[in-house]
Amino acid sequence: MRNVGRRRSVIGSVRSRFSVGTGLVVAGLSLTAVAILLPVQLFASSGSAAGSSAPAAQDDGLGVWNTPSGPLSPLDREFVRKVRQAGLWELPAGRQALQRGTRQAVKHAGRHLMEGHTDLNQRAADTARALNITLPGQPTPEQQGWLAQLDAAEGDAYERLFANLARRAHGKVFSLVAQVRASTRNSMIRDFATRANSVVLDHITALEQTGLVDFEALTDGQPPK
Repeated sequence: MRNVGRRRSVIGSVRSRFSVGTGLVVAGLSLTAVAILLPVQLFASSGSAAGSSAPAAQDDGLGVWNTPSGPLSPLDREFVRKVRQAGLWELPAGRQALQRGTRQAVKHAGRHLMEGHTDLNQRAADTARALNITLPGQPTPEQQGWLAQLDAAEGDAYERLFANLARRAHGKVFSLVAQVRASTRNSMIRDFATRANSVVLDHITALEQTGLVDFEALTDGQPPK
């Protein structure tokens, strides 16, 4: 009887240890799962937040078109229009900076804007013709106001105004170019966005090399003075 009791006691102890060990294993696996899933959830949340800050297309209400070069979305069409719209004021602004600038860096930036937007304007026209996209034909009232400010400014004030107006505008277009290049399913738009990305980044670099860009004004949302 004593042996039987001891045997039962040993078996009970083994079962108890087994239960405790199993519980620890389950708890460990649960903590591991939480550790794995938490970063994924955080990443998903941050991704959605980043996506919400990206520039949104102005939906033209025409939906997605099927074209020989692939589906053409409202964002794709808006991209072509925006690049053309930018060129309507940045090309003449660049030409003016080349003529009126006193700093060599300002003249250099003006030349890059002239050459780059001449190229992008032609590419936008060719892309729009092939994909049946209607393009704007004149600067917006806001862009006309920028050109008027440049016309009225002189000397150092003119060069600073040029550098900051153009740098701010290029920053906005650059965000749109990146979004389109990452998401488009149309091969013509993809090629155009690749070229636009290179040109706009070149312009941003040239404008910053003037040493006149007010980076604090770029981040606080205030227009350059």
